[in-house]
Amino acid sequence: MKKTEWMELEQAHHDQMSRRNFLSRSSLGLGAAALSSLLPGTAEASSGHMPHFAPKAKRVIYLFQSGAPSHLELYDYKPKLEQMWGQNLPESVRKGQRLTGMTAGQSVFPLAASAFKFQQYGPGRMWISELLPHIAKVAGEATFIRSLHTEAINHDPAVTFFQTGSQQGGRPSFGSWVSWGLGSDNQNMPAFVVLLSKGRGGDQPLYAKLWSNGFLPSVHQGVVFRSGPDPVFYLSNPQGIDKTSRRRMLDALARLNADQFKQVLDPEINSRVAQYEMAYRMQTAVPETLDISKEPDYIFDMYGPESRVPGTFAANCLLARKLIEKDVKFVQLYHQGWDQHGNLPNDIKVMTKSVDQPSSALIWDLKQRGLLDDTLVIWGGEFGRTNYSQGKLTKENYGRDHHPRCFTVWMAGAGVKKGFVFGETDEFGYNIARDPVHVHDFQATIMHLLGVDHERMTFKFQGRRYRLTDVAGKVVKPILT
Repeated sequence: MKKTEWMELEQAHHDQMSRRNFLSRSSLGLGAAALSSLLPGTAEASSGHMPHFAPKAKRVIYLFQSGAPSHLELYDYKPKLEQMWGQNLPESVRKGQRLTGMTAGQSVFPLAASAFKFQQYGPGRMWISELLPHIAKVAGEATFIRSLHTEAINHDPAVTFFQTGSQQGGRPSFGSWVSWGLGSDNQNMPAFVVLLSKGRGGDQPLYAKLWSNGFLPSVHQGVVFRSGPDPVFYLSNPQGIDKTSRRRMLDALARLNADQFKQVLDPEINSRVAQYEMAYRMQTAVPETLDISKEPDYIFDMYGPESRVPGTFAANCLLARKLIEKDVKFVQLYHQGWDQHGNLPNDIKVMTKSVDQPSSALIWDLKQRGLLDDTLVIWGGEFGRTNYSQGKLTKENYGRDHHPRCFTVWMAGAGVKKGFVFGETDEFGYNIARDPVHVHDFQATIMHLLGVDHERMTFKFQGRRYRLTDVAGKVVKPILT
């Protein structure tokens, strides 16, 4: 659009703002101004300035293993399952607990030991599978929580619960809460970035609600960075539009939106303007950040050969490091492919091969740059897997159903103990024997590391104050330094 056309459009919009029109829309006078202070996105929506106390973590990299990796194949060695191979799961262990529709119809539940060997690593003597030799080498840097549990038994509500604090969609995601509460340290980059990768095909889909801003201002939604020449949709200028023209267009839009805001007092209008401005600044910052061509060969060797392939987990781990170097506050990396109801021994080899080396490399890379001290790295999925086989059981092949009762997640970096193991499952790997950690406890602990009291980080929406941890959650203090 030409400059003269923008001027005509602005004038037409201003003409609508006649004195009579303004007074009719502003008939509440000072009452309308008072009301606006209570609308979402205003200072009144928060119950306290953040951070509430000095943070140990300035940023988070969350390596979410979507589909639920089996704790029994990776981190929770159970000799009892070897002794009772093929025997039916005792009812005294199961205790009538809820099953999915995929195994509820089974007449027997044959116990299946892992097909893989385990060894102990690190000061905490953490059991780690032969499938993860590289992650085993960073066991001395991490805290392993073996007693996480959730109520959700199917993938979509379980992932949504971890990412938003609710099993139903519509709530703000973890990264959006962090963006809203703590802001950005780099005005040229979004505070919350999402990266997607797949280890194998045919797994559970991921939806945009997982990185949605929910009822928070839309400027806090996660920005998905994709592989390829156009990493962010609609970021590049259209053909025939240069940087000067785009700047002139944005200035005109800002004036139009300012007039609109005066009429309707909708804070989402200001969020829209902020998004336009962020996109303009990102045009320069994003290509520079995502350019890995200048990384030395030893870095690619550290992350593995797939780190040179855009869109892989390895490449995204490398990008995650580059993003936090640019002060991105929250990097959410989803890796799909872990849903192994059948053919588990073969399929989990594919998945561990795709994540083992780059996960370890990310820890060492951050450490050598002095970034691990104030960066929190998280690794884990939405629930665990059953100790019995779904369907036919053989020594060469078996599968495992969903299991929300217990599973393992590990964290490394800012504020968590090194080489530490917290929580324990029973000898069957089915129930928690000691130190249970609920999803809300886990979320509260991460917020604490970021300097946020999870009970005070609230947002008023539709007459109620909401928070990430809903009405629950306690900080897991034993894992903290």
